[in-house]
Amino acid sequence: MVNRIIKKFRHLGSGKALLILLFSLGGMLVIAAVALLSGGMGNGDLTLIYYRAQQGNMAISVTERGNLESQDSVEVLCMVDDVHGDDINGTPIVWVIPNGAAVKKGELLVELDEESHRERLDRQILGTDKARAGQIKAKVKYENRITQNKTSYAEGNLKVELAKIALDQFGDEEAGTFQISLQDVELQIQVAHASGLIEETNLEGVEQLYSLGYRSHGELAEARLSAMRTKSQLASAIAKKRELLEYEYKKQKMELEGKLASSERGLEQIERDNASLLEQARATMEAADQEYIKENERRERYLTFIENCKIYAPQDGMVAYAGGGRRYYGGEIRAGSNLRYRQKILTLPNLSKMQIKTSVHESVLDQIQTGLKVDVRIDAFPNLSYQGSVKSIAVLPDQGNYMSSDTKVYETVVTIEDEVDQIKPGMTAVVEIHIDYLKNVISLPVQAIVQIKDQNWVYADRNGSIERQDVVLGKTNEKFVEIISGIFEGDRVVLNPMAIIDEAQLSDSEMEDDSPSNPIGRDS
Repeated sequence: MVNRIIKKFRHLGSGKALLILLFSLGGMLVIAAVALLSGGMGNGDLTLIYYRAQQGNMAISVTERGNLESQDSVEVLCMVDDVHGDDINGTPIVWVIPNGAAVKKGELLVELDEESHRERLDRQILGTDKARAGQIKAKVKYENRITQNKTSYAEGNLKVELAKIALDQFGDEEAGTFQISLQDVELQIQVAHASGLIEETNLEGVEQLYSLGYRSHGELAEARLSAMRTKSQLASAIAKKRELLEYEYKKQKMELEGKLASSERGLEQIERDNASLLEQARATMEAADQEYIKENERRERYLTFIENCKIYAPQDGMVAYAGGGRRYYGGEIRAGSNLRYRQKILTLPNLSKMQIKTSVHESVLDQIQTGLKVDVRIDAFPNLSYQGSVKSIAVLPDQGNYMSSDTKVYETVVTIEDEVDQIKPGMTAVVEIHIDYLKNVISLPVQAIVQIKDQNWVYADRNGSIERQDVVLGKTNEKFVEIISGIFEGDRVVLNPMAIIDEAQLSDSEMEDDSPSNPIGRDS
């Protein structure tokens, strides 16, 4: 009988089938016990056990086993880097709290050797001060350059304005410098012309008096010289006016325009030079700022490393050394060992908030969703139970499970909602995930169902005659399966259908064929 049952469920090839098989075997054992007590099976007679279909409520749940772990587990890392040149590879541990110790938030966990770090910090403080002095010096130079630029620009702009005024003054037709010079020459011409008339008149008088004998020859010669002198002065003044009009005006104007243009170009050069010098001063100042920032950040980092040489508990919990306290790839956690930067030292799980990591078979995965209520029982404390909920379900199957490669399970995390005590990480727990609660449905024990290929049926009592009755199955739990159609409330069905099925119906070729399209435990 048992062999036939095993053959019957071999085609399911899953944990679900195994679960159904176990309950079927359990049911058969109960049936066998009842039959033996009644004496029916002991003599080889056909003994049938009946179950009357009832309508009622039916809880749908999935039960799995898993291991406890903390919901809030904090990793404690070595956040102190290695000091190069101290002949020590890493940072030595001076003291570490014992493995497995219970600690409170703020309690000292690890103390590292800080001597080399303090020496490095002292050197860095000097470098930071030097960078600060360079920063101040560069800033003063930049500010001085701004003042110097203003001064040089003002001087260049003054030259331009003076050149403009000189040019305007020269070209003014009423009171310009050229007009004044021209008026002076014209006045000289008028004076020389008047003097010439006077001297001519005086010469004529002297000549008449000389002819009458009243003037001497010398006086006549002197009068003639004076007349010639006045003519020369007049000619010189006229030549000077021509020089002013034809040459000096053009020459002085070109000279003044050239000075204006030169001063304007000089001002442009000053602006370009000022911009270049100011940019250089700014670049030097910014470089000094960055240098100081880097040096100060390095000082702050070294100071932080010294502070990190003492590691305190970030929360209440139980100390768990990395690698379980044994030597592993990161080194043994003990006093005297050297730690590298960001090396994991220990974990600090919060034991008051726990969760269970389990696996759910793919056959019921579509029924599991986050938020479902869960009953949790701990193997070590069988009298205690906790309420929980489904926190997460893995998207991909677990690649490291020990089961058949054809069987896929998905990692599922269940959180315990209440705070707990006494229980520790690694303990085994049983979780019962409440999927659904069906109301007013017809259900039958799973051992009453016969599944061959894609057919599901039961054997029902029809007026004293046992007849095969096809059924449509719905949802199932570990003991009962929902009957959607085929059986009504009050119908009597056979609980040990394997006693009725002919041996030929359970041949290997038939039982190992394609899997049924509607196995127990899946929605119809």
